[in-house]
Amino acid sequence: MAAQSLISLLWLSAPASAAAGASAPPQEIVVTAPSLPGLDPARLPAASDTLDASDIRHAGTADLLRSLDAALPGVSLDEAQDNPWQPNLLYRGYEASPLGGDAQGLAVYVDGARFNQPFGDTANWELIPDIAVDRVTLQGSNPVFGLNALGGALAVDLKSGRTFQGIAGEASLGRFGRREAAAEAGARGAGTSFYIAGSVAHDDGWRDFSPSNLRQIYAQLGRDGAWGTIDLRLMAASSDLTGNGPAPVELLAARQQSVFTWPDETHDRYGRALLSGDFVLGPHLRLKPNLYLQRFRQRSLNGDLSDAEPCPADDTLLCLNNAPLTDPQGQAFAALQGDTTYAQLNVTRTATTGYGASLQLDGDGALAGLANRFALGAAYDGSRSRFTASSTLGALTNQRGFGDAQGVIDMDGGPIVPVDVDSRRDDIGFYAADTLTPLPGLDLTMAARYQSSSLGLKDRLGTALSGHHVCRRLNPSAGLVWRLGKNVSAYGGYAEANRAPTPAELSCADPQAPCSLSAFFLADPDLRQVVSRTWEAGLRGRTSAGALQLSWHAGGWRADNDDDIAFAASETRGRAFFRNIGRTRRQGVEAELNATAPGWSARLSYVLTDATYRSAFVLASPDNPAAGPDGTIQIVPGDRLPGIPRHRLKASLKRRWEGRGWIALDAQYASGRWLEGDEANLTQPTGAYWLADLSAGLEVGKRFELFAQVRNLFDRKYATFGTFSETSAIAFAEAPGISDPRSLSPGAPRTWLVGARAHF
Repeated sequence: MAAQSLISLLWLSAPASAAAGASAPPQEIVVTAPSLPGLDPARLPAASDTLDASDIRHAGTADLLRSLDAALPGVSLDEAQDNPWQPNLLYRGYEASPLGGDAQGLAVYVDGARFNQPFGDTANWELIPDIAVDRVTLQGSNPVFGLNALGGALAVDLKSGRTFQGIAGEASLGRFGRREAAAEAGARGAGTSFYIAGSVAHDDGWRDFSPSNLRQIYAQLGRDGAWGTIDLRLMAASSDLTGNGPAPVELLAARQQSVFTWPDETHDRYGRALLSGDFVLGPHLRLKPNLYLQRFRQRSLNGDLSDAEPCPADDTLLCLNNAPLTDPQGQAFAALQGDTTYAQLNVTRTATTGYGASLQLDGDGALAGLANRFALGAAYDGSRSRFTASSTLGALTNQRGFGDAQGVIDMDGGPIVPVDVDSRRDDIGFYAADTLTPLPGLDLTMAARYQSSSLGLKDRLGTALSGHHVCRRLNPSAGLVWRLGKNVSAYGGYAEANRAPTPAELSCADPQAPCSLSAFFLADPDLRQVVSRTWEAGLRGRTSAGALQLSWHAGGWRADNDDDIAFAASETRGRAFFRNIGRTRRQGVEAELNATAPGWSARLSYVLTDATYRSAFVLASPDNPAAGPDGTIQIVPGDRLPGIPRHRLKASLKRRWEGRGWIALDAQYASGRWLEGDEANLTQPTGAYWLADLSAGLEVGKRFELFAQVRNLFDRKYATFGTFSETSAIAFAEAPGISDPRSLSPGAPRTWLVGARAHF
């Protein structure tokens, strides 16, 4: 966890979705996120984008992730799970994902406290109540954000009684059984502020066997005075999500809503209490303590194809990779009658208690006669987790679900065994940041963070998983902002950040004992921490022509990762392991233009992301049709990382009639992405696609609004994620004779949503 800053920023009075310009009349706001000393974003030596509550409701209903995807240039969503609440968020080729097998490269904070779940550094987006989001800020690499800020950090600030007063609610209905309702209330007076929000949602899912349910609640109670502020914030969420992921391309061509194998369910329960303060120590000095306690429980069920088959020496028994398939008592499983396709149900359970504290001192004043702002902080994040996993043998049903359970698999010394492990994680950080103005119009910002991470594992079933790991590093950064004129500034900077291997990764790093793709952990060799080094530079500014206001930003970056970590497939189907793969590079350019005029707003952006491997290595990819005879592929420097679109173009146009309503059109184009398992770029990527969304609102009096939205207006078929699947062992009733192993997670077809919002 990094400290809760509550740093006062001088914010431009431009649209919140715009990249900040170079100068404008200031307006003071508070931002709850660890950051550089209090500065106008136009004085930060890195790209920074912000959305406020009205941007989150851009299409009528509050939707954090879709708003980020539509508005922020460098953001894209990867629908690997095909669930609206489980996307992977990509920024500059780095990822914040709810999936434990993905390489996490973005730090996520909610109300100033670290939100990445400590066991796997995952970001479980469905736990954040969209209706309660007041502001979200996305910034490039910065060491003060601590672990995982390789590509940057996303800071979400939830509402309080200071920022929202009144009562509001919204309800909506949509295609494929989508039903949502949310309400909020806030008040402020006599030095006290109060806010509460809650929401419920259900979605049948547009694909087979894909229902989801979600419940959230959030509350804030605060006290204000001349001495400062203190807040208690409580958050809880419960979700039951289904994401059936990729399916063979020939199956999707025959029937788009078909799934490959199922179930694929995730059940999350979450609660957090956060106590924070902002105390005035003097006219130029503030102290900001932070204390939190959280509990996270997750249960996942994943039905998958099994490679179990009758043993060559005795076809009445089952083997896996020519080794007997056994139960916990050491008895071999008997082969089932008939022409059976075997399946496995992988079940995992994670229970984590997290806690932390931080203290930050912010100040400003002259240093050697020069304007100066500084921040000093210390932060501690701790967690205790218990993880269990088991795999049950069964048969694939006619609908490719799991059935006819035969018992838990326990291959002593083999690739599939039950797991029961305790983990302990302690992260300590000390950081400092200072911004000095040595010359009029020139700001020099320097920051550094020392991070120490200790991770311990204790195997409750033996000793294979037990181990202790320590990662330490000092990460520096420095940058300049030069205001070239009243409305234009140039910036440039360098930053380092690190990511310590998580307990999940350290427990699954042995190629001889791989883990399930649904996050089994079977061995404990060491992994080296990932270190990123980022250079960034650009120009930004704003101008006006009569009533037309323009803001713009253009920049480029290069980030090199040393000892990057990847989830590499093994020779055993459905199993993989984490490993260091050497060096990777993500570099690119981005350009953004925002325009506003009375009743109109428009946005246009383009991003080029060149993400490549810079080291040679060999990976197993047994289902890749271009793999060698031994099922491996050879990656060479210059091969592109899978899952990352090279080109993205976004455009938005909104027309508002004051007191009457509005209409908005959002469109985006993305180039194809290489498939997971094709890191050597041997086959073909997913197809390029473009999408358009249309939304509109009608104001009924001063307190009511009706809204409607259509996503994927032209019903385009597209995919944002792909991999390979074994198809030869399965008979597909919808599409007989399937042979192509390429599998895609299809994007949702045309969907619609209608609803109403009231505010009193």
